[in-house]
Amino acid sequence: MIRDRIKGEEILQKASTIGQYYGFTPLSLLTAAPRLAGAKSKAEPPKLDFKNDPNAETIFGFLKQFKSTGLPPSSRQPMFVWHTNIAPGRPLQKKVTVQFHALGTDRAIADTIVIRALVALARDLFHEEPTVRINSMGDKETRARYARELGVFFRKRACALSEECLNFAKSDVFLAAEHAINNGYAEELPSPTEHLSDASRKRFEDLLEYLEMTETPYELARHLMSRGGVWSDICFEIVVGDKRVAWGSRYTDLVKTFFNSGSFPATGAVFQISGLSTEENKEIVVKKVPQSRLRFSFVHIGDEAKRLSIQLAENFRKERVPLMQHIGIESLTEQLHLAEKQNSPYLLIMGRKEALEKTAIVRNCQTREETVIPLEGIIERLRAFV
Repeated sequence: MIRDRIKGEEILQKASTIGQYYGFTPLSLLTAAPRLAGAKSKAEPPKLDFKNDPNAETIFGFLKQFKSTGLPPSSRQPMFVWHTNIAPGRPLQKKVTVQFHALGTDRAIADTIVIRALVALARDLFHEEPTVRINSMGDKETRARYARELGVFFRKRACALSEECLNFAKSDVFLAAEHAINNGYAEELPSPTEHLSDASRKRFEDLLEYLEMTETPYELARHLMSRGGVWSDICFEIVVGDKRVAWGSRYTDLVKTFFNSGSFPATGAVFQISGLSTEENKEIVVKKVPQSRLRFSFVHIGDEAKRLSIQLAENFRKERVPLMQHIGIESLTEQLHLAEKQNSPYLLIMGRKEALEKTAIVRNCQTREETVIPLEGIIERLRAFV
């Protein structure tokens, strides 16, 4: 049985630390400046019916708050953001959520970083090794093709399927598919990945390649479903024991309803823990979690360096090296700008050359002195600079 009693401070501390090491900015930090400046969003958020999809409703709430920042991401400046409904100074919610979002980038590294952050959080909170299950429902072209295949399936199996399932199929074949899976017909259903468009297949293959290159274990779950209207392409879940603790997917179409400047890619995930607040402890106020002082800002450029930085993030975190990085941001100039704002005494720099040589450069931001160090034993070497 997984843990079902976790203090709010522990969840907040773990989520904050993981966000820091994997390059996610807290939404509270982004929304603070507009509130202080009296900024308000003029446009009313759209009204949508999520048909009992709590994950879509949760991400919709996140987008409403994110829009108020006045900082729409773009392919030139993607944003990685984390958010929680835990608020220091207030009682813990009955259903605690932690969200990780990658906004403005179509690259598979974004999905990989979100998944890695979820795995780290699940492992830390439940003290068990989580399972990553992943599938792709494809884009609109794929969904239309797959919907036709599901329609044929339900017509051919009409005699064997329940009346409830057939009624679902009349209005929503994807809902009917979920019902069929829950009633023992999972192996008979057609697989969505067999009907992927060329673009969706390429995106799915890129993600699987990134997961393998960063040594992230996963399982292909051909019957993991996502409904249309909100979700597209990849979908994934994090399972601990036999319980799903997190769900994620791309949701580019939902973003279109919030920003008039066109659509941009978006991947998000909701980590949910229920049963944490009882009648006995509902008035217990969550304490503020102290933040450690940063010593290093890790900047990197090139796929080789990015992949290594994802793997190194967990090593730095476990050994409590006070470090911040922005893995998903491609521009070295933007990374250096963010590092300057963080006011870290040292930069840890890795380009393609350093990644291939398995080295990194430590730069003293005050003296500009640089030292090349090997990645082997890097933790102990960095401690000399702390």
